[in-house]
Amino acid sequence: MKTVWDKFQEKDIKKVMDFSEGYKKFLDNAKTEREAVEQTIKLAKKAGFKEFSTVKSLKAGDKVYFNNRDKSIALFVIGKDELEDGMNILGAHIDSPRIDLKQNPIYEDTGLVLFDTHYYGGIKKYQWVARPLALHGVVCKKDGSKINVCIGEKESDPILEISDLLIHLSRDQLTKTGAKVVEGEDLNALAGSIPAKSKKEEKDLVKKNILNILKKDYNIEEDDFISAELELVPAGKARDLGLDRSLVMGYGHDDRICAYTSLMALLESNNPKRTSVCILTDKEEIGSMGSTGAQSAFFENCVAELLNLQDKNYNDLKLRHALERSFMLSSDVSAGYDPNYPQVNEAKNAAYLGKGISFNKFTGSGGKSGSSDAPAEFVAKIRKIMDKNKIMFQFSELGRVDQGGGGTIAYVLANHNMDVIDAGIAVQNMHAPYETASKGDIYEAYRAYKVFLKDA
Repeated sequence: MKTVWDKFQEKDIKKVMDFSEGYKKFLDNAKTEREAVEQTIKLAKKAGFKEFSTVKSLKAGDKVYFNNRDKSIALFVIGKDELEDGMNILGAHIDSPRIDLKQNPIYEDTGLVLFDTHYYGGIKKYQWVARPLALHGVVCKKDGSKINVCIGEKESDPILEISDLLIHLSRDQLTKTGAKVVEGEDLNALAGSIPAKSKKEEKDLVKKNILNILKKDYNIEEDDFISAELELVPAGKARDLGLDRSLVMGYGHDDRICAYTSLMALLESNNPKRTSVCILTDKEEIGSMGSTGAQSAFFENCVAELLNLQDKNYNDLKLRHALERSFMLSSDVSAGYDPNYPQVNEAKNAAYLGKGISFNKFTGSGGKSGSSDAPAEFVAKIRKIMDKNKIMFQFSELGRVDQGGGGTIAYVLANHNMDVIDAGIAVQNMHAPYETASKGDIYEAYRAYKVFLKDA
């Protein structure tokens, strides 16, 4: 079986390894959607991008971005062709499955303080217990100030943990199905056990002590949790996996692996023929709803702003033309074939680690439910671009027909009548606290995204 490693020369392998180091750094610093937007803006500004509100006119080659509530972002490199003639778009999401704190999370029970939580996205809940967790997020105060929180990533930081039941007392637990071994309301994170000093008999002194620490160290009071977005994520850095260092294991490959490769491809797009775009959205793991999800009007509004600035005769029809004449790669991960679980895949149509970027003509589940299903003509166009540029690629489905399935943001943009196909990287352990991907595939996807922006 030919892999990307077979085609790489020694100089190419150095590029692959160097590129993966940049990706691992991004992964470590972007464990939430807000952090991903922050890192994206830093990289974009370094590459010459400007925030759209600071721009008074646009010409070919200009680079601008729109920041949507610090949770999604759209970046544009203005092309030589009219924007009304369409764009070449890369779209990924920057949210990942995790454990969120509830709005009233803190409580004391038998001398222990815990945080009550609500999991986000599709997870196997039992995978999140008995492991080091870091607390990331933001607390918004009534006075308008904003407090960024990141606890558990430094060696000197404390961590949090969701406890598991000891094997000695698990006889009943182990008779349950995987979905019930650990239930949602049992995902309570341990946060402390020392009581506050008190001269009188008081209840919940451990909780009082934790609240004192939060007030002293972060100026956070109990009521402030109501207007907070605090996320529990696996603590620690992404690591090389395998004795040959050919793989990366880390939290959030789905979908920051495609977000980073798409972003890097766009940052290197200079003076394109058609306007090049990278959209990084929130909320994909829960249906792309809300003001920062792909289903919001954010991207459409961005394009309208660009058209309005470029064209004094702007009208709604021109916006519709710009959208429907666009081409898009919905950059999202695919389920990597795992030799430990071959029964869930149909071998001829599976995505394999090390075989390059993976295209999915459709996703969805069962009878293609929830899928946009790319037109054959557009698939042929993509094949031609990849072959012309000697990009290794594969076509795959997300498992056997009746095993399950999944979705991406492809259908959302396809609703604008543009041609869209899913194009991403094969990942093992998808939606687990730590996921695995091939460095070779990461680099090949980045190359594929670059030639798509140039040639589509």
